[in-house]
Amino acid sequence: MTEDIAELTQAIADLDAAMAKYTSLRNEEKAKNAATVVDAKAAQTAVAQALTVLKDFYEKAAEATAFSQQTGQAPEIFEKEYKGMGSSGGGVVGMLEVIESDFARLEADTKAAEESAQAEYDEFMTDSATDKSKKTTDSDHKAAKKQDEEASLTSTMEDLQGTQEELDAALAYFDKLKPSCVDAGVSYEDRVARRKEEIVSLQEALQILNGKDIA
Repeated sequence: MTEDIAELTQAIADLDAAMAKYTSLRNEEKAKNAATVVDAKAAQTAVAQALTVLKDFYEKAAEATAFSQQTGQAPEIFEKEYKGMGSSGGGVVGMLEVIESDFARLEADTKAAEESAQAEYDEFMTDSATDKSKKTTDSDHKAAKKQDEEASLTSTMEDLQGTQEELDAALAYFDKLKPSCVDAGVSYEDRVARRKEEIVSLQEALQILNGKDIA
């Protein structure tokens, strides 16, 4: 039972260590994911602002070239309407839109990974807490039972010691009675007297076995 309690105590300590370590790792991962989401949002905002500026610039440039062509005074470089690099399918704008989409996907993936990691952590902590509670209860029950059995053993040993003392006393009286039990050719009167002594001695021995003191 002592070994069982020691094993349960060690198992509980191992659970506490595992839970503490997992919590530390979870906190680090959570902080990292939160920082990644913040950075991704900030990047999306910056890219969106850049796209607004570029699209506005390209729209104004396109209007300017169109106006020049209508007046017939377009310089050689503006012989046809300026399209610039503002196409959503390519150029700088297209590249920025791809970057913006990448940051949006990074934000979404990070949030999903965080939710999954948190769910796994919660499940582990719940299972570990349940296991720890069970082991703690088992350990407490075994400790209480061990204490009861130790108390019972102590009482039994005390009883055994008392019984042994009574037996020793009875054996001592038996040794005292043995000479009077041997017929050494004495007279009838002497044998009767010895028998009376034997009866008295046996009564005293009985009283001792019953726990009474002999005055």
